[in-house]
Amino acid sequence: MNKKELVENIAGAADISKAAAEKALNSTLQAIAETLKKGDKVTLVGFGTFSVSKRDARKGRNPQTGKTIDIPEKNVAKFKAGSKLSEAIN
Repeated sequence: MNKKELVENIAGAADISKAAAEKALNSTLQAIAETLKKGDKVTLVGFGTFSVSKRDARKGRNPQTGKTIDIPEKNVAKFKAGSKLSEAIN
């Protein structure tokens, strides 16, 4: 499912226009991103938890040249499925 299909699904389920559904989805995604940028968690009970984890700097290898390169540390987003989501897909 892509974003367009998700917007259509939300619009149909909530009986609202596609424009309103897209605005609501974009607002939700923006709020999640801003919260993660601050380093906080977003927990949707039953669905799951979005969090940020720091990936340490490490050595890597350029596959074309074989030369060792330094990969800097960075923050990565993580998602852990909640119990209701896990049950729904199994």
